[in-house]
Amino acid sequence: MESKTARLIINIYLAIFLLYLFAPLFVMIAAAFNDSKFPTVMPWRGWTLRWFSDLWADDRIWGLGDEDGRLGAVANSVLVGLAVVAISVPVGTLAALLLDSLRGRVRSILYALMVAPLLVPGIIIGISTLIFWTRLGVGSGLHLSTIAQCSFICSYVMLMVLARLARLDRSLEEAALDLGATHMQALRMIVLPYLRPSLLTAAVLAFFQSFENFNATLFTRGGASTVTIFIASHIRTGVTPEINALGFVLISITVIAAVVYSVRNRKAVAAT
Repeated sequence: MESKTARLIINIYLAIFLLYLFAPLFVMIAAAFNDSKFPTVMPWRGWTLRWFSDLWADDRIWGLGDEDGRLGAVANSVLVGLAVVAISVPVGTLAALLLDSLRGRVRSILYALMVAPLLVPGIIIGISTLIFWTRLGVGSGLHLSTIAQCSFICSYVMLMVLARLARLDRSLEEAALDLGATHMQALRMIVLPYLRPSLLTAAVLAFFQSFENFNATLFTRGGASTVTIFIASHIRTGVTPEINALGFVLISITVIAAVVYSVRNRKAVAAT
């Protein structure tokens, strides 16, 4: 009887938690289809796709270059995200390999230093990056946003790769060395293939961490705009249903990508 009561309480708690978590998203999605100039579902004025049309026609979001050569917010976010992945994944992987090869106090000190950026507020990272590089004569822009984001996203990659390395069977690497392989060959043929799932997951995480970053980007972007900056500027001047339509598009892309990845992962596991 007690177990049934406890299970009922847990189920009620989970239902309330999920409702609290997803209800705002459902309201936002519904507002994207409401024929109202304000982002609301009450009163409901009928179904419409006009906000998606306005979103598609907005060059500030999708523009691939205006007369001044400036890209739209989505293009800037994608470019910065890809640059962050290209830098963070190799750097984070090398940091994890270094930590994995160390022991004792040196490893603890380096681990603390490498994890420390995760504990620093994004505002501090953005301001310090801007001040440091400006004094070296480097102006603000998306290149500084990339540097600022890499300073803490590398730590995420390092932690994911380090967790995977902890489960590596060291006898495989030792056997390769005993058979005449060099350390680089053992790394390329044994360690890196074993780390491939973590590297792919870390790359996806790094991209989305960059795409949704606001604080560090705000202080380093210069005159460029990203998706988060674009949304924040609309919040200050008044949110329109166009932002709800953008949110629906981003959520749909994320869900579809997650489903595709899950299906492919299950097929890969079944094949093995």
